[in-house]
Order: sequence, then structure tokens, then C-alpha cells
Amino acid sequence: MPQETSCHDTPEGPASRPDTPRRRALLSLAAVAGAASLAGGPGAAAQGPPDPTARQDGVAALGRSGGGLLRPQRNQHREVLDISGLWRFQLDPQEEGEAQGWFRALPAPRMIPVPCSWNDLFDDARDYLGLAWYLTEVWAPSGWRGQRVFLRVGSANYAAKIWVNGTVVAEHLGGHLPFVAEIGTQLAWDRPNTVAITVENKQLLGRVPPGPGSGGGGVAGVLGGYPATTYDFFPYAGLHRQVWLYSVPAAAYIEDVTVVTTIEGADGVVKVRVDASGDYAGRGRARLNDIEADLDFRGGTAEATLRLPSARFWRPGDPHLYPLTVTLIEGQRAIDAYSLDIGVRTVAVQGDQLLLNGQPIKLTGFGKHEDFPLSGRGLNLPMWVRDYELLRWVGANSYRTTHYPYAEEAMELADRLGVLVINEIPAVGLNFEDPAEATAQRLTQATQQIRELIARDKNHPSTIMWNVANEPMGGPLLGAGPPVPEAVAAGMRFFRQMYDEARRLDPTRPVTLVGVQGGPLEWHGLFDVVCINRYYGWYTQAGRLDEGAQTLARELDDLHRRFGKPIVMTEFGTDTLPGVHSQPPEMWTEEYEVEFLRRYLDVAAERPFMAGMQMWNFADFKTGQGTSRAAGMNFKGAFTRDRRPKMAAHFLRSRWAGG
Repeated sequence: MPQETSCHDTPEGPASRPDTPRRRALLSLAAVAGAASLAGGPGAAAQGPPDPTARQDGVAALGRSGGGLLRPQRNQHREVLDISGLWRFQLDPQEEGEAQGWFRALPAPRMIPVPCSWNDLFDDARDYLGLAWYLTEVWAPSGWRGQRVFLRVGSANYAAKIWVNGTVVAEHLGGHLPFVAEIGTQLAWDRPNTVAITVENKQLLGRVPPGPGSGGGGVAGVLGGYPATTYDFFPYAGLHRQVWLYSVPAAAYIEDVTVVTTIEGADGVVKVRVDASGDYAGRGRARLNDIEADLDFRGGTAEATLRLPSARFWRPGDPHLYPLTVTLIEGQRAIDAYSLDIGVRTVAVQGDQLLLNGQPIKLTGFGKHEDFPLSGRGLNLPMWVRDYELLRWVGANSYRTTHYPYAEEAMELADRLGVLVINEIPAVGLNFEDPAEATAQRLTQATQQIRELIARDKNHPSTIMWNVANEPMGGPLLGAGPPVPEAVAAGMRFFRQMYDEARRLDPTRPVTLVGVQGGPLEWHGLFDVVCINRYYGWYTQAGRLDEGAQTLARELDDLHRRFGKPIVMTEFGTDTLPGVHSQPPEMWTEEYEVEFLRRYLDVAAERPFMAGMQMWNFADFKTGQGTSRAAGMNFKGAFTRDRRPKMAAHFLRSRWAGG
């Protein structure tokens, strides 16, 4: 598997696009033809956008994936060693560690858990976002000799660099997604190996998400929080997911698996593509339940189609998964294998409806955060299990991964529990009034992020949509003034390329953008589903719930007339201090939150074209310090940060679960 680095080619300029009706018809056709998505991988960009007349079944549309991001697994051919745990840790505010050889030993370390954010653990690191060092020692298992050995970091927020025994083996830019380096030649077998990782989360203008510009950028100029960001959540830093060593067979191994499902009557049709290392030209086999198909590799790639008679189609309420195993075979002997659970389902857009398995689906749920006391944004499996239990209790069927990709374990739970996910890259805080150079840098990074996200999550049936940005700005915040024409045009160029890249990588899922209140409407015309965040009755028309509901109703009708696409409201809500009450309802009270939600849900229920309502937020979450964020918290949760229900949670349960 190739090493991921921070160096990526700049995407090509916008391709010619079919007109909107034809493009949407192609999406509907392609989505019906395939439910799980296609892989991109970091090496796929050079192929350019797909030919609309070419095969769109998700298998042949891509070519080689460039390696993929398969989650490591242990079987008779592969081994995995989780080297997470307590590591040595040291801040490096002067950035002197590399010159002084800290990758061999830290001069004044303290212990830190991996995975975890460092900000909630140490008093002197709460607001620290600069360079920090992690270091551990690990023995390479002697049984791995002769195998190919890789190191995989699940998430390092934001920029990371890795040394193994003093040699740089990888660099990666952008948190929340995994990266991999082959380290076999750096390993020692007769002594412990030193692994050192630097991480920094500097808020820089050209990054995604960007740091504040001279005018603050994004929401920062209004919220004015500390640490300064362009987004309204705390900029947690650190190694947020596991660090693994894993081995695969040296002769040939499975680099990537792509699964696309089709529904034909009562049958499920599963198309499988397997990419093997090098130019493997041997044989293989795909097995699904008791159904098998041969794999004939040419140039390292093979495809097979398996039919499931009278299949159980994956959906909320019946999230049935089928076990798929692919194998490489030499003579009569298997030399490598990889297994995953798949769901047979399709996603499509038809007119103003979102279809799951050919039937209209309405999303109920939330925006969320990976956020919890002490662990910050670090992987917290008890939190995730509890969150899914509360989603079930409240009657929600979906959420959006606001505002970054979530842990792979979260996606696996969504598959098993039947939760629909809008999967989002970290492109929050984009402002197209910023300098063109910064926009170009962001396009490169956002393109890398959508490639990595699709490569990682393409086979999850729970992922039903890709989102390329949250609340991008093209003028004054919340409609305080009209959008700036030059900024709108810059955004059109940016998002046209992002849409084309996402659809090239995966022609089977809708692609969307989440628009900010008062933001440019033109950008929605590029995408397949209109997703919007609205706060009439809170940030504007404050305290005037009926007036806010009337404004919302008018805007939804206008959006439907203009675009004729499914509309999902991906954010709506109010800050609510737990335990604060009033009659009649007043802002910041639990009663006000309930009445706000009631009006928004009522407005949506009167409009059949509304494809979903996702409240902001599932639970209260940490932000920077500022005058608009009491106690450094955003209190818009239906649940408190420690997952106690507010009145809003009980109200939503009465609407969504009938409880």
C-alpha cells in the first residue's frame, strides 16, 4: 500500500458538464445501479471526469484505485498490532525538536493516552495548537519477518510527520482520515523500534478548514472566539484514533476491495472489484454467503458479479449485512484474504425525492460532533455506543458527520444498526472573499480529503450521501448583505470541481453542499440534494418564533420552485441552558427550544418535497471562549454534553418515535 503524503497534484480545471436535467437523470440511473460506492484513492485524480456515456455501474468507471484505505484486519494471512496506549509526549512551541533529534528520545516527556486530544488533559496545553511530539517503542513480532509491514495512523489532527528508528516514513496534511506508510525496511527485529510522530493544528489561512484571515474569515469575525477559528467548535488537536502496525503477505496481497450493489426485482446483484499489489496476474475467489465466483486478475485487478436470490435489502429497521470474503489463490493454496460485511441497497434522487431501495425516505436526526469531556475528539467507543442507543430511543434514522469524517468504528456501527449517514469532509469555514491563492490551496486539500474519504468509506451501506462543504461564505454572514459576485463566481469554480471529483470517484451516491443562511443560492444548483442550515427565530428574528417559521416556509417554497430537488434541513436549533425554564418561552430556555423545533418540524411536514430534518445538535459541545458562547460551550444540543436529555429530546421522541 503506497505511502500517503501531503503532496498532491492540483486538480484540473472544471470539466464541461451536462445540463442539470441530464446530470440529475444520470445520477438517478447510476445510483439505482449501485448502492455502495466507488473507490478513488490518492492516485486516481489524473483520469479526469467520467464520460457521461461510459459505464456507470461503479466497477469499471474508475480503473485502478491506487491502493485504497482498507481497514487492517487479522486473519490466517494478516496480522495487526495496535500500538495505541500510553505514549511519551512533549510540546515543542519553539519547533526545535527535529533539529535536536527528539525523534530518538524526548528530553522532558510526560505520558499521554493515544487516542485522545491533548487539550483537555494538561493545563498548559488547553489552547495550544502548535507542534507536539509523541513517542513510543515497540517490538516487531518475529513472525512478521518476510512479510510487508505497514504503519497506519487513524487520525492526526491536523498535520503529522512520522519517524521510525530515526527515518522519516510519512507526512500527512489534514485530520480525521487515515494514512499509511510501509516501514519494513526501517524495522529492527532484535530490539525495540522507536516510533515518533509530530502533530500540529495551526489555524492557517490556506488549510481546510481554514484559519482566520485578517478580517476573521467565516464566522470568526462575528464570534471572535479564542482560540481563533473560522468555525464554531473547539480545535482539538492530537492523535485522535488508533496507531497500528500490520503485516500482509510479501508475494501478493489485496490492496483494495470495491463493492457495488444493484437491486433486480427481489434479487440483489453484488459487483466486486479487487485490486491486488503490483501487477498480480493470478487467480482469486469471491465468496458471499454460499455463493462463489472466480477472480481472474489482469494487471492487478479482477472483477466478479454475484447474485443473491430473494435478498434482504439493507435499510433502517432491517440493516441486514452479508459476509463477503475475497481471496488470492496460488495453485491450490490461498495466499491472502480480506473480509467485510456488505449491505445490499441503492440510493437515488428522483425529482424532489430521495430514494432508498427505490422508495422515498425521510431523514430524521441530527448534526453531531465527536466531542466528549477529557477525551475531546479522541476515539471514545462508550460514547459512540451510547449515542446510537439514544438515536434509537429518540426515533432518529440519520445524522451528518459534522464537520469532518468520523471514526471507522462509528461507520461500522451505523452499518449494523441501520443509521443513514451524510458523510462530510472538513471543509467548514470556507470564505470565497479570501485571497485566490488561499482558495487554490484549499481546493487541493479538499480534493485530497474527498478522495481519502471515499476510499475509506465507499463500502459502507450507511453512507448515503457525500458532502463537500459546510456553510461556505460568499458575502456577509446570515444575509446581512447581498453575496459578493466575485466570491460567488470563485465558489462556483471551486464547487464545480469538487462535485465532478466526487461523482467521478463515486457515481452511485448523491453529492451535496450544506448552505449557510443568507449564502449564495447559485451553488446549490451544482449539486444533487439541497441541504441548508437555518436559524430564523434565533440568530435572526430572535425571540419571534412565529415570524421565523413564516420566513422559513416562504424560503423553502422558493427553493423548491427554483431547484425542484430534495431539500434536507441539516441544521436548525437554539442554544438552551439545561434546567433553565420560562413561561411564556424565552430564548435560552428549554421551552423555547421545544417551541422552535415544533414550528420547524410543522413547516417541513406540510411540504412533501422536504427529504429530511436534522436538528443542530445532537449534544452540547465545546467551543472556544467568547462572549457568544457561555462557558466555552455551544448549548444547542437535544442532550447535554454528558448525554442527559433536555426537554427537546423528549419532544423529538414524541414526534419521531411516538413515545
